Amino acid sequence: MLSQLMSKSGFAALLIGVGTLAAPVTVHAQPGAELIPFEASYTAAMEKGISLNGSAKRILTAQGNDIWLYRTDVDSFIVDIDESLIFRWEDGQVIPMRYRYRLSGFLVTDRNSAIDFDWSAGIATGEYKGQPFELEIEEGLLDPLGYQLQLHQDIKRGKREMTYRVLDGRSIDTDRFAVIDGENMNTGSKQTATLKAEKIREDAKRQTLMWFSPEQDYLLVRLKQVEPDGSTYELKLEEAEINR
Repeated sequence: MLSQLMSKSGFAALLIGVGTLAAPVTVHAQPGAELIPFEASYTAAMEKGISLNGSAKRILTAQGNDIWLYRTDVDSFIVDIDESLIFRWEDGQVIPMRYRYRLSGFLVTDRNSAIDFDWSAGIATGEYKGQPFELEIEEGLLDPLGYQLQLHQDIKRGKREMTYRVLDGRSIDTDRFAVIDGENMNTGSKQTATLKAEKIREDAKRQTLMWFSPEQDYLLVRLKQVEPDGSTYELKLEEAEINR
């Protein structure tokens, strides 16, 4: 399950306790289509009978000519995850080019997946669970990591309901999100205004909640997922460097 937070193979992360929530706040959207490089570190935790702690890092860096690298690394006692995306940023849209995912660790089965997008030919090729695949792609299609960045940017631009088509594994899924509240949150030694978003699911037994900070370029500051068996997985922002 570690590899299934926010997406079925996405930001695999974890954290416990973010602080006391205060009264709702009003947050004003900031339009624009500019990407801002950042490096963010998170504490990560999982509660499933026992507590397991780790850390996660997420980095967004420009490669030149509107090409970007988006990368997530998770390091914990039981699992290590390396996930990366090379993409083009065009008119406020993530255009995925090369996606890679690797999971390894203690008491888990190693897992690798890869997707290469050929937009001129209209196909994606890759590997999932050791099996190669090829399928036709559609305009606006995203990968398991790129849609998370698109969500961040769309909330920054003022959108409050988002729907994405995501190539995950060997199939294309439809993922829906909505901003449901504004909250004050204690992060470290200060109180931060946040927007709270939820992944909309038909299966109400699983819940995914995310908090984004307008003060920090709408960066993800907390993520919490609750599984049907009561297990919880959470992330908490520890520090961030945003290169405005």
